[in-house]
Amino acid sequence: MTAPPMFPGFDGLMTLSRREGVDIRPTLLRVLTDLYVQTSVHSADEERQFVELTSRLIDQVDDTTRAAVRARLSIYPHTPRPIAQRLGLLPVDRDELPLARAIAQTVSPPLVPEPRPPSAAEQRLTAQLTMQPNDAAQINDMFFAANANERARILHNLADTPLRPAARIYSVRAARAIQTLENAAYAADTDSFTRELGDALILPFRVATQVVNDPGGEPMACAAKALAMPGEVFERVLMFLDPTLGASVNRVYRLSRLYDNLSERAALIMLAAWRGTAVAVTRAKYRPALYEDERQRARAAQPQPRPLQQPGVAAARSSSK
Repeated sequence: MTAPPMFPGFDGLMTLSRREGVDIRPTLLRVLTDLYVQTSVHSADEERQFVELTSRLIDQVDDTTRAAVRARLSIYPHTPRPIAQRLGLLPVDRDELPLARAIAQTVSPPLVPEPRPPSAAEQRLTAQLTMQPNDAAQINDMFFAANANERARILHNLADTPLRPAARIYSVRAARAIQTLENAAYAADTDSFTRELGDALILPFRVATQVVNDPGGEPMACAAKALAMPGEVFERVLMFLDPTLGASVNRVYRLSRLYDNLSERAALIMLAAWRGTAVAVTRAKYRPALYEDERQRARAAQPQPRPLQQPGVAAARSSSK
């Protein structure tokens, strides 16, 4: 089989890993997944090769890698159906399997295998898989780059991911924020609305501005759901804060329906992604000032030659004469 162009040399790396005794299969699976989700459109050949390679690795990696790949593909709107079924993101269609059709024709009632209870490792991962800053940045970029239908699917799939959501906002603080946000929306005061939203959700002003100014409105729905804002209040905020959005009945109705179906867990996972994005940006901004970098620069610097005579000595000697 020919390795796909998006990851050339796959078979050679697998052979090398077996020969040298280094298991690089978890790394290969993560790299394949990261490269695949970077593009929203794939040819039939690219999808087929991704399915073939990923299928070879899913059952050969550890639970942590499998859970991380499952979380990444669960929010990707174009995950191939066979891989989604292998990872438990979609139910397996028994009619698609020739053996299942043969059994269904000869056995009545059909044999349905009992669901396998989750292992202790899977339960531990489901409860403790924390979103890393780089993963949060990728989820954030993927969400804001998606269209309305893809965003709805991402939010639907987030509820089933093993990612840890952000903690609920304290109810008293959330109630105060909802009242302030509604008043700011009535006054069409976008700046005050953005600052209050950022303070309540513990988001930088840059991220809060991106959420509020997004033309689609789905990030605003996530932010409001994270605050447990009532649905009728959310509708009033939509209509008064942005006159352009409020003038479109269809858009308000679509977002209102999305808000009703949006789970609190999905909204809190998006909140965790926004916070993680801010951490990733901060790390990238201050990367050159890290301690190890300073040590490397100090080692690379050429030592300055010591002067043979200290400044001022010659002047003192001439004056004494």
